[in-house]
Amino acid sequence: MTSASSSSARSLFAESKQRLAERVQVNMNNIASLARQIQRGSKSNELLSKAARDMASTEHQLENSEENLKKMQLIAVHIGYQYENINKSAQMLTEINEQILSMQR
Repeated sequence: MTSASSSSARSLFAESKQRLAERVQVNMNNIASLARQIQRGSKSNELLSKAARDMASTEHQLENSEENLKKMQLIAVHIGYQYENINKSAQMLTEINEQILSMQR
């Protein structure tokens, strides 16, 4: 009987060893999966940080563009004033030419 119980003990030990190996394998797969998820999470954090930096840079560029547009509006107003003055001067030249011609007659 000792041989029957020793063979059943060996069989139980082999089964336990096999189950333990399977559980270790499942745990290793779970750890690997967790590591991949953490790595993806850290990359998404990096991507979010990069997006925030890009957004801040874009905000600065928008502010600069707004300032440039304001300057261009002022320049357009000044060009309008200059155009009016040049136009008035051209009209005055025409009137002066007419006066000169009338004086020469």
